[in-house]
Amino acid sequence: MALNKDKNLKLFFSISEVAQMFDVNESTLRFWEKEFEQIRPRKNGKGTRYYRQEDIDAVRLVYHLVKERGMTLAGARQKLKENPDTTIRHEEIVNRLKQIKEELLAMKSAFEALEASRN
Repeated sequence: MALNKDKNLKLFFSISEVAQMFDVNESTLRFWEKEFEQIRPRKNGKGTRYYRQEDIDAVRLVYHLVKERGMTLAGARQKLKENPDTTIRHEEIVNRLKQIKEELLAMKSAFEALEASRN
């Protein structure tokens, strides 16, 4: 039986960690939790929230629709209800393109530094 080889892989994240990931307030996450059934963090007896990767993925999707695409909460809810697979795929493509852009900009900076050191 294979054990989890990556010991740094966290299974749960606090609300403050998730808020930091998306640069939003904790109150925004609590509000989105009420508005979107896809966001369902676990809670302990004290009510402390623990976000799993699935919850973070749902937050990422809501963040994409509301913050990046400028949709209203009602519009985002409708989009997720009508066509969740296409919406998820679109967000994944946008996220991957952002990563590629960051990699290209880093390569450009490294190339410019190399050129500058030759002159």
